[in-house]
Amino acid sequence: MSPHGETLTVPGTPTVVTDPGSGPAARSTSAGTTTRRRRARWAPYLFVGPAGLLFLAFSLVPIVIAVALSFQDTATLGDGAWVGADNYRTMLSDPLLRTALLNTLVFTVGTVPTAMAIGLALAVALNRPLPGRGLLRALFFVPMVAAGVVVGVIMSWIFNPDYGVANNALRAVGLDGLPWLTSPRTAMMTLVLVVVWTRIGFCMVIYLGALQSIPSELREAAAIDGASRWQRFRRLTVPMLAPTTSILLILNVVFSLQAFDVIYVMTGGGPGFSTTVLIQYVFRSAFGDARMGYAAALGLLLVLILLVFTLLRQRATKKAEELL
Repeated sequence: MSPHGETLTVPGTPTVVTDPGSGPAARSTSAGTTTRRRRARWAPYLFVGPAGLLFLAFSLVPIVIAVALSFQDTATLGDGAWVGADNYRTMLSDPLLRTALLNTLVFTVGTVPTAMAIGLALAVALNRPLPGRGLLRALFFVPMVAAGVVVGVIMSWIFNPDYGVANNALRAVGLDGLPWLTSPRTAMMTLVLVVVWTRIGFCMVIYLGALQSIPSELREAAAIDGASRWQRFRRLTVPMLAPTTSILLILNVVFSLQAFDVIYVMTGGGPGFSTTVLIQYVFRSAFGDARMGYAAALGLLLVLILLVFTLLRQRATKKAEELL
């Protein structure tokens, strides 16, 4: 080093070149970057972890246990005798299972189209400027958010054959009361009426959203061309609502297959076996007849049916998104 601060290079002496990225500060910066990258790599798993644990505890593990139980003859969740596929062979020759499947079909056919048709009619009516339209929409949707047990208790009181509001109204106009929940001929019809009442608000809201997405220019052009209101509805509105209808159809079928609380509270599957649907039969086999292994096999049958309709719903949803 010269007095003036200049670096002197002695001939024959090797020059040492210092790497600016090899100092302590650089190593500290590199370590910090690595730590941040490691944290960023694990962050998604930390966020997904709680949901994954819940899915593992309440979905995956119960399914595995149900599969294991379906190959056993047991009355509890404890040790049982392995019987192989005997439970599934029993299902093929079980007359009560055929009755439960038939009741499920009747219940589904009775609730799904009726709720969708009434929901569509209400959506069309409440899509116009009416006084109190918002209040009416809310009133029709309230039954959907009510708990099924609450609905069942209230409807059991309304349709009570002795002191129920329904029979009191019939007697007030000179008609005889009906055995709404005590006769096999009317019990299923009563359940269908109750479930339709709870579900029309859901269908109405979904259809309202779809109706409001239809461009008003199309209706105006059809009206200018001379199309009547019914023709505009049948040839314009209904085709435009086709994706929504397909999704609603599958959702309502899934809802009907899973309907348990209202049926359990109002009829318990009776009188006799007249309102026992598949999910009710699963419950009855497990806790009423103490046939936990057979109930597990029935539950897997129900899961398989629900899986089919879930896949159909996903396919319908994908097609609807492609049309938008």
